[in-house]
Amino acid sequence: MDVSMTIWVLTILGLGALIAVDFFIGRKPHDVSIKEAGIWTVVWIVLAVLFGIGVTIWGGGQAGGEFFAGFITEKSLSVDNLFVFILIMAKFSVPSHLQQRVLLIGVLIALVLRAIFIAAGAAIIASFSWVFYLFGAFLIYTAWKLIKEAMADEDEDDWDENRILKSIEKKFGVADRYHGTKLFIVQSGKKVMTPLLVVMLAIGMTDVLFAMDSIPAIFGLTQDPYIVFTANAFALMGLRQLYFLIGGLLKKLVHLSYGLSVILGFIGVKLVLHALHESGVHVPEISIPVSLAVICGVLVITTITSLIASKKQSEKAAAEAAEAAEDNKAGAER
Repeated sequence: MDVSMTIWVLTILGLGALIAVDFFIGRKPHDVSIKEAGIWTVVWIVLAVLFGIGVTIWGGGQAGGEFFAGFITEKSLSVDNLFVFILIMAKFSVPSHLQQRVLLIGVLIALVLRAIFIAAGAAIIASFSWVFYLFGAFLIYTAWKLIKEAMADEDEDDWDENRILKSIEKKFGVADRYHGTKLFIVQSGKKVMTPLLVVMLAIGMTDVLFAMDSIPAIFGLTQDPYIVFTANAFALMGLRQLYFLIGGLLKKLVHLSYGLSVILGFIGVKLVLHALHESGVHVPEISIPVSLAVICGVLVITTITSLIASKKQSEKAAAEAAEAAEDNKAGAER
């Protein structure tokens, strides 16, 4: 799409206004209820759909399809991010009433950093078309890695701080407890960070690591920087509410890694085919409608099979518990 600087400025201002409203509503630390999270999750999805419809009307069906494919892909990948966010919250023992503030600022940091990634990616693609080969190969490798981890049944029960975060903590110092919503306090005559700021930085930096596969993935669906940025923005801005809405359901999505690996692998192949086509090789290219159908289909199938598998696991665990109880009862009677 031909996006003028005026449209870019208006879009960023509009997104900024939405973030300000979100911050204003959640400015007072509180425990987020399922009802509140559900309402705002629907609001963000509706806003994304309305924006996608606007893109379709303004830029045509191709642009609209690219936005929806990008948004759904980024949203599905962000769900996987929530697993790590839960681990980070647990590691830093974040009070429940402060978690919504942590996610709001953490996601805002991630959005700014992703914008830088997107700008760099767009510039590289514009100058070097062969980068599609690298993006495609990286996504296929990431897909294979996800499958291997899922088959190995690797369960992350811990989260380690990266070197950058550790160096920041060492330089500024960290208070021994939370002080409400304060980010800095004066302790023993020295200005130090509170754990709240540390966990905000952790959320933002961790999301950047996830962007290493999600940004190439969306560039595999569209090379339009405007669509890439807005799809990422809408996917990220609803992440906070999604955390509280489905946090307890994440463990039931046991096949999510398989689904994401299929999606990343599919987009990786799409990128390689596109790169070959750009190089003059006559190969078929995968259209946006096909991409959108594959992505949605994989997510639906993955969700259904995950819920079925989780139900069977729960029933098996309940049966084993009942059997163990019967054995203990029988042993006590003897």
